[in-house]
Amino acid sequence: MTKALRVYAKAEDGALIVFALFLFVLMAMMGGVAIDVLRYETTRTHLSQTLDRCTLMAAGLTQRLDPQSVVEDCVEKAGLADKLESVVVLDGLSSRDVQATARAATNPFFLHLIGIDEFDAQAGSRAVQTITNVEIALVLDVSGSMSGAKIANLRAAASNFVADMLDSDPNQRVSITVVPYNAQVNLGPTLRGKFNATHLHNVTDVNCLELPNAVFGAPAIPRNVALPMMAWSDHYYGTLTGGYVNPTDTTYARPNTSANFCRQTPANVVRMASQNRAQLQSQINGLQAGGNTSIVLGMKWGAALLDPAARSIYSEYIDDGLMSGNLEGRPFSYNDPESMKVIVLMTDGEHVAHDRINDAFKSGLSPIWRSAGDGRYSIHHPTQPGPNKFYVPHLNTWRATAWTNTATPAQRQDWREVWANLRLSYVAWQFYGRPYGDAAYNNAITSMRSVYASATTMDTMLQSTCNQVKDNGVIVYGIAFEAPARGQAQISGCASSPQHYYEATGSEIGAAFDSIAANLTMLKLTQ
Repeated sequence: MTKALRVYAKAEDGALIVFALFLFVLMAMMGGVAIDVLRYETTRTHLSQTLDRCTLMAAGLTQRLDPQSVVEDCVEKAGLADKLESVVVLDGLSSRDVQATARAATNPFFLHLIGIDEFDAQAGSRAVQTITNVEIALVLDVSGSMSGAKIANLRAAASNFVADMLDSDPNQRVSITVVPYNAQVNLGPTLRGKFNATHLHNVTDVNCLELPNAVFGAPAIPRNVALPMMAWSDHYYGTLTGGYVNPTDTTYARPNTSANFCRQTPANVVRMASQNRAQLQSQINGLQAGGNTSIVLGMKWGAALLDPAARSIYSEYIDDGLMSGNLEGRPFSYNDPESMKVIVLMTDGEHVAHDRINDAFKSGLSPIWRSAGDGRYSIHHPTQPGPNKFYVPHLNTWRATAWTNTATPAQRQDWREVWANLRLSYVAWQFYGRPYGDAAYNNAITSMRSVYASATTMDTMLQSTCNQVKDNGVIVYGIAFEAPARGQAQISGCASSPQHYYEATGSEIGAAFDSIAANLTMLKLTQ
């Protein structure tokens, strides 16, 4: 027996089998632990993703349901209702903070072999939606190409945008200004009266100011700089360059006001900053399409009305009861950490060269006289040789006095009266071309009318204005609404980034405005 035991002790057969069995048991245990860990991580990930989704839904300021109920319902639909531990909702100043935690037991199969009997998956999520002080300018194209379905789609989209922004702002931190534009920006009489307007023509509902190049050096439009009113005139349509045409002729003499660069459309005037949803939506839903396109002028006025220099205008509006006192102190400074300034610039077109009546022919006495009896005209030419210095178009002759067919003397006309009754081309031909020839006609046109800016110049001015506001921290969103390539390029160049630029067709413009509204409320997952 002793000998046999000695032999057994020295034998090495089967040693590897024992070691292999040991390794197998160890690997089986490690594999089991891995399975438990994988089950844990799968459960934890499912919990975390569900809580993220549910807290984001609940934190939205635009949703009207109880936030806690939203989280609980959302988690229940994911089959995890029994795993939810807590939901905390904190409603603050224009903000909502939703926090949730959950725990799920994974019931480990193998970890208890190493003393771990519980291995619960835990998850937590927090979503916050906030609105700070936000100043928005909606700069909207209402030119003629916006007629029909386009203007209807714009009205609906912009109106919904107003609702999205103001309905989610119970503490009134958001203000919205509406700046419609076509070939010009019609300020309305009150806002026009806040600037140093010159050459007033006193035509109802026509309040467009011409901006000199000097004001494009900064976002603001100084209130003490002389800003000529755009003349209420037809300097676009032509006339017959032949014989006499009666001044009452509607085809070749009377002004065609449909061509005026400043439109007599009271629905399209600027709406100063407001937090009144109904007021803003009424303004937007009344917008009418007509006229040419000057994107730069719309952008310039939108920028100026967000600039801190306009604060005195806001204060005067408030003092006069024309603006809510809640807006006192606005526009905020560019560096105010609690405020955000936003311009939404939209167009469906591109710049069109902008003509104007020169300042010398906007107001003041003209050399043109009008008979009180028959309404016929004559013009005084002081350089005409001899005593007969009045040319009478309907007689094609010269006289020593102004034409009149009654005892009442003829009345010398102010330039504003001339443009109210006659188109520029008629004046140039009947009063200058007929007595002196084609060269005099062309000279008269040139002296009375000039190009305010070419399309190329307007493109440059627009980009300069956009860069100025962006340099001051203003966020610019751009919407090219069925616009041509040149218009798309201008709006894209103005936008703060490619992510702030939208191209839209038809009703898609509504999605663009919805996206901007969602971005502005700054919904974010914070944990």
